Amino acid sequence: MVQLRPVTRQALTGILVLMLAFCLGCSGEDSREKNNANPNIVLVLADDLGYSDIGAYGSEISTPNLDRLAENGIRFTRMHNTSKCFPSRAVLLTGLYAQQSGMHEQPEDFHHSVMFGEVLKRAGYRTLFVGKHHGTDNPHEWGFDHYWGLRDGAANYFNPGEQRPSDPGPPAQKEWAYPRTFAFDDSLVAPFTPSEDYYGTDSWTDWSIELLGQYEEEEKPFLLYLSYQAPHDPLQAPEESVRKYEGVYENGYEAIAQARYERQIEMGLLDDRYPRSEPEYPQWEELSDSARADQVRRMQVYAGMIDRMDQNIGRLIETIKAMGEWENTLFMFASDNGASAEVVQIGEGPIGSLTRWASLKEDWANVANTPFRKYKNYSHEGGTATPFIVHWPEVIADGGAVNHTLTHFIDLMPTLIDITGAEYPERYKGEEVYPLAGVSMRPLFEGGNIERESPLYYDWGEGSAIQTEEWKLVRWGSEWELYDMQNDRTETTNLAGEHPEITRELKQKWREWSQTWK
Repeated sequence: MVQLRPVTRQALTGILVLMLAFCLGCSGEDSREKNNANPNIVLVLADDLGYSDIGAYGSEISTPNLDRLAENGIRFTRMHNTSKCFPSRAVLLTGLYAQQSGMHEQPEDFHHSVMFGEVLKRAGYRTLFVGKHHGTDNPHEWGFDHYWGLRDGAANYFNPGEQRPSDPGPPAQKEWAYPRTFAFDDSLVAPFTPSEDYYGTDSWTDWSIELLGQYEEEEKPFLLYLSYQAPHDPLQAPEESVRKYEGVYENGYEAIAQARYERQIEMGLLDDRYPRSEPEYPQWEELSDSARADQVRRMQVYAGMIDRMDQNIGRLIETIKAMGEWENTLFMFASDNGASAEVVQIGEGPIGSLTRWASLKEDWANVANTPFRKYKNYSHEGGTATPFIVHWPEVIADGGAVNHTLTHFIDLMPTLIDITGAEYPERYKGEEVYPLAGVSMRPLFEGGNIERESPLYYDWGEGSAIQTEEWKLVRWGSEWELYDMQNDRTETTNLAGEHPEITRELKQKWREWSQTWK
């Protein structure tokens, strides 16, 4: 039998010291690795969502997941897009104005640019893109390890393809744009006829979660760009999501708009310097009973679509938490432009169903963009202003802040490069890449400030603008208007006549910029 010798107190102390040192060394190493690791990055983009359409920006629509992100993060009140889907998405992906990448007139191939999928992939990220792209290039060939989604514009939420045996009728489709192309990495499918349980917002979230699961054990940080179509038309949502809003909209436009505006004031998104813009909708009482019923149904479905999107964002958040990655994840949310006043009417059946393609129309779009003027396609704030929420637990210690700094989608790429240490290439795909147009927002996330040397520029369709911290010169058609952005962000008082020198100076700068890309 082997006789064990008793361990002396001195030896025991030595052993404990060695164990403690070893554990501290391991702990310190793990801590250093975690602190030095780049964050995971999630960018969620909504489509045609109005400025006031989520709870954190004043809405009555239930969006608890986005609201919690805002409560624990930062809400930006002056983030801007291009007022149109495909150029906004091009700007977001490249950090360039759409005029620079060749995406300013119609959806086509990108030029003289690089997408953030490629830039972050080179920096060691797993890069994932799910959802709507709205271009002719395949993002899988532009640096995204995976791209699953709608390469084109809008599609039927329940079935973007051919009629299935269980469908109650032909899926409503835009015949002049059918079939829509879907991409699954390097495989293009047109038309894409999905399984029976498909609903775009739900299914795209499923795809995102599936892709994240494929790399759950990977040491690389991940980039996920989840680009929803909601709530872009067609107005379509599962009926259980629509029923939640029965009785909510019977009081009409003014009651909803005023309530949203008052909540925005309470939240500190606005103050008394910014009155609501003049309503562009009619008196509710002037509508016939049938017209009111039609308008109520449109808004119910629209609300259901936004509600459903928020539920899916919640699913995504819970997935990231279950992976143990939430604390090291930078999560951002925005919309590609303001709510749309466009009118589309295709098919039959109730609004919200597979067989009907209906749109929100002008009056509710005006409410959705409270407190601003105009809508999608306009360079006024109702077209270009977007809610923008940033949540980053490791950096944003005091949540609930409201930031009023002027920002734009051109700033996203510089921000990602700043945060990750990635390099921005001078050439890509055989072409010169234009220098970045924006500035990094990272200092704003950390409680600091940014300095922007150049104005922001807008040019889409009949709408154009040039914007600084102090002024915005904007037009629809040929007539330019000047607004004091420090005291009249809702664009209620045109000062072009009172300040002709400022008007001339800004107009000349805009013309010089626009001529550069002709």
